[in-house]
Amino acid sequence: MKKLVLIISLIASVGFAQNINDAILFSGENIQGTARYNAMSGAFGALGGDFSAINNNPASSAVFKNSLLTGTLGVNGSNNDAEYYGTRTYESNSEIGINQLGGAFVLNNIKEDSNWKKFVIAINYNQVQNFDKEYYISGKSDTSVSSYFLSQANGLQFQDLQILSGEYIEEAYLNILEAYGYQHQQAFLGYYGGVIDPVDGSDPANTLYVSTGEYTSVNQDYYYSNRGANSKFNFNLATQYKDVLYIGVALIGNFINTERITSIRETGYDTSSQLEFVTFDNKLKTTGAGFSMQIGAIGKIGKMLRLGASFHSPTWYVLNDEQSQKINSNLADIDINFIGENQVTIFEDYKLRTPAKLTGSVAVVFGKHGLLSLDYHYKDYNNIKLRSNSGFADTNRNISNSLVGTSSFNLGGEYRIQKWSLRAGYRFEESPYNNKAVMDDLTGYSLGFGYNFGRSKIDFAYSQKNQKINHQLYDTGLTNTAKIDEQNGAVTASFTLNL
Repeated sequence: MKKLVLIISLIASVGFAQNINDAILFSGENIQGTARYNAMSGAFGALGGDFSAINNNPASSAVFKNSLLTGTLGVNGSNNDAEYYGTRTYESNSEIGINQLGGAFVLNNIKEDSNWKKFVIAINYNQVQNFDKEYYISGKSDTSVSSYFLSQANGLQFQDLQILSGEYIEEAYLNILEAYGYQHQQAFLGYYGGVIDPVDGSDPANTLYVSTGEYTSVNQDYYYSNRGANSKFNFNLATQYKDVLYIGVALIGNFINTERITSIRETGYDTSSQLEFVTFDNKLKTTGAGFSMQIGAIGKIGKMLRLGASFHSPTWYVLNDEQSQKINSNLADIDINFIGENQVTIFEDYKLRTPAKLTGSVAVVFGKHGLLSLDYHYKDYNNIKLRSNSGFADTNRNISNSLVGTSSFNLGGEYRIQKWSLRAGYRFEESPYNNKAVMDDLTGYSLGFGYNFGRSKIDFAYSQKNQKINHQLYDTGLTNTAKIDEQNGAVTASFTLNL
C-alpha cells in the first residue's frame, strides 16, 4: 500500500474544521505543575515563591529568596463513566511524565542604597493542560452512522463521487477532496464503504441518497481516545521594591501536540438488511505553537495580608491538522482497505486566539505557622476566534452564540510543623457553555505535604477534578450524545534544590 500525502487549503475543505469543543480544549488550563502548587489547588496569585505560581502571576518569582532549581514528575489518570441509551460503560487510563522543570537566578541587593531589593530571571517549563482521556460508549441507537454520510451526500451529484478511469481508490479519496471539498470526500467514503447508495445510480446528476441498511435500531460501539498536552515555556523577569511590592512580566510560548482517534462499529440491522456491519475510524493530529504575555504584581499590607493581580493576554496560536480515515462494511468496495493511515490530508495552517484572563488574589500569612490563599479568575470564552484564509465562520458564530464568560475560584491552605508542611485545596470553575447540559461546572480538591531539608526540599500532592459532559458522536447526521462523568486524578512529586 503506497503512502499518499495531500497538502490542501481550507478553501477546498469547507466542512472540515476544529469544532467548538476543540477551541475550548486549547483555551483551557488545568492545575498542573509543582506538587506544592497542585496541593493548594493553584491558589498562589498573592503568594509567589513557586515556579508554577508564575503561571498565575509573573511577580511570583520575585518572592524567591535565592537562586534555585525545581523539577516535578506526575502520574495523571482518568476514569470516565459513559451512559448511552441506558447502557453504562467505563474506561480508564494513566501515564507518567514531566509536569514542570524550572530554574531561577536571583540578584540580591545590587545597590546597597537602592529601594529595589532584588531582580529575578526565571525560566520554567510547565504542562498546563493534559489532553489524555478515553471514552468507550456502547448502546442501542435509533440513528445509524449512515445518517452521517447521508448528511454529507444529499445534494451532491453522483458523478462527482466516483472513481475516474485509471485512478486507484486511495487516489480518488484525496483527489475528490482537492477538487470538490471535504463534504464530497465524506460522501465518497460512505458510497464506496457500502453504507449509502444513490436513489438513481444510472443518473450522473442524482443528488438523493439512501442508507443500504434496514433497521429499527442498531448496536453501536464507539471509542474515543485523545492523547497529548499543551506545554508552556515561561521566560520571566521580576523585581522587588522595598519590602512591600513585587512586580513581574513574562513572555510565554505554548506548544500543542495532540492526537484524537474515534472509532465506531455498528451492527444489529434487521434480518432483511443487506448491510450487516460498518466500521468507521478517524484520526486527527493537531500540532502548533502560540505566544502570549503576562504582567502582574503582589503587594504586602502589614505583616499578614497579601494582595495580587495579574493580566494574561490572549494566546495567539498557529495550528495545523493532519487527518486520516478508514471505513469498512460487508458491502464495501473490494479495494476499500487501501484507504487508511497511509492516506494523510495535511490541511492549511489556521489561527486560534484564546481569551485573555484576569486574576485577583488575596492571602493571609500567619507568620511561620501557615497561610490561606484565594484566587479569582475571569475568562470570557466568547472571545475565542478561529481564523484562516477561508472557513470557520460557522464555528465562530457558534462560539458567539454558545459560550460565555466564566469565573473560577481556587482556595488553598498550608500548615507548617517545624520542617513539615501540610496542604489542602479546593477549586471551582464555571462551564463556558450557556447550556450546562453540554458541559457542567468543574470542581476539584487536593491534598499534599512537603519536607524541608534546608538546602533542598521535597513535596508530594494528590489532586482530583470532576466534570459532567454530553459527548456528541459526530457534528452532523449521527449527533447522538452520551453522558460522560469525567474523573481525573494526579499524583505529583517535586524536588527543589537551593543554589
